[in-house]
Amino acid sequence: MSLGIRATNGVVIATEKKVSSVLVDDSEYEKIQLITPSTGFVYAGMGPDFRVLVRNARKSAQKYFLRYREVQPVSQVVRESALVMQEYTQSGGVRPFGVSCLAAGYDDDGPQLYQIDPSGAAFGWKATAIGKNYINAKNFLERRYNDEVELDDAIHIALLTLRESFEGEMTEKNIEVAVVTSDRVFRVLSPGEVRDYLDEAT
Repeated sequence: MSLGIRATNGVVIATEKKVSSVLVDDSEYEKIQLITPSTGFVYAGMGPDFRVLVRNARKSAQKYFLRYREVQPVSQVVRESALVMQEYTQSGGVRPFGVSCLAAGYDDDGPQLYQIDPSGAAFGWKATAIGKNYINAKNFLERRYNDEVELDDAIHIALLTLRESFEGEMTEKNIEVAVVTSDRVFRVLSPGEVRDYLDEAT
């Protein structure tokens, strides 16, 4: 499961990072990916499909930068990816993408959180969840969320929401958390930072 929360001063996205075997090198397994310096994606579904979307989104963002010499706005990053996904629902010889994405970013319109579905539908959200147990997670977010929430509190809410449906012990090694703030820098939190937030949330 993956989820996102838009705060007054930024956006947080968080996801489970479960591997199929203890033999897998989990340092090579990353579900959150940077698209532009101020925008990142996380997914629920098929990893290889997500990789294709990330590559397309990065190419599109780079073309935009080369033409206009500024970072592509979050809504346009989302629209480009949604168009790619929609094309695969109506073309012969291909299948729809088996992945849903959350896009978090910060631009001139402030903090932004979008969900992109395999159908190509893309909507802005204050808080949402995708993947396994997303209905329970959304219900939990509806009870906890308010329009005045700040980023630190949003991170705690995100971790509490993940913990609600998490099987086994939740540690800094089996979840990923990323934030984007008013400095317009999207970054994945280090395991040490995640551990500190987990300690505070208990």
